[in-house]
Amino acid sequence: MTLHEVVLLFSSAVLAGLLNSVAGGGSFVSFPMLIFTGMPPINANATNTVALWPGTIASTAAYRRELRSTHRRLLVPFVITGLAGGLLGAMTLLKTPQATFMRLVPYLLGIATLLFTFSGRINAWVRARMQHSGNRAPLGLVGGVLLQLMIAGYVGFFGAGAGILTLALLALLGMESIHAMNGFKTLLVSVANGVAMIAFIVARAVIWPQALLMLVGAAAGGYAGAWYAQKMDPRHVRLIVICVGAAMTVYFFAKHGF
Repeated sequence: MTLHEVVLLFSSAVLAGLLNSVAGGGSFVSFPMLIFTGMPPINANATNTVALWPGTIASTAAYRRELRSTHRRLLVPFVITGLAGGLLGAMTLLKTPQATFMRLVPYLLGIATLLFTFSGRINAWVRARMQHSGNRAPLGLVGGVLLQLMIAGYVGFFGAGAGILTLALLALLGMESIHAMNGFKTLLVSVANGVAMIAFIVARAVIWPQALLMLVGAAAGGYAGAWYAQKMDPRHVRLIVICVGAAMTVYFFAKHGF
């Protein structure tokens, strides 16, 4: 790495960690920066997963009380499907040619940006459907497990925006406590990313100097974000994330075509 690349990657990781701790969407910054430095897209995705994963584990620990006390019947089947789906998604990514994945990147970024933009409306729609059905869970356990398997597969393959999908799924399963939902969401995304990360490491897809540099930066950004969270307006942070995601989507479409 050149000094310019070190500064660029470390700064993007700090910003990604900060965004993840306040509103999410850190991968919109860190993943494209790895590609901008010349890293192949699959290696960039694997390296980005390793760099940001410890931050999600730290967040999971903060919700341990909610995970112990609510909807424990979902915990075991959802963790199992998280492991299976994350591994399936990671193996699919590793078998995808670099050029093919590069052509998919604009679409993946675009979908993730749309999910992030309309996350409030998505969750409001789910809540309205729940109230219309008399507060009964519109989705059974089997259907929830199958959908969770698909979401976990997406996490292992790319992952940006998966937290929003997970929250919507948990609402459909009848969860009402936002703290419990956030706890489950963070745990399930961490599980799927964790098993994907192991697959990436075994396949030697991770570029370690960049991964370790960004891991330190993301940890610093996450700590700063947690400290400043109460002073920051999440709406402003979300707007920044949406603008960054849209800009990255437009750039990669312009660069690599439709």
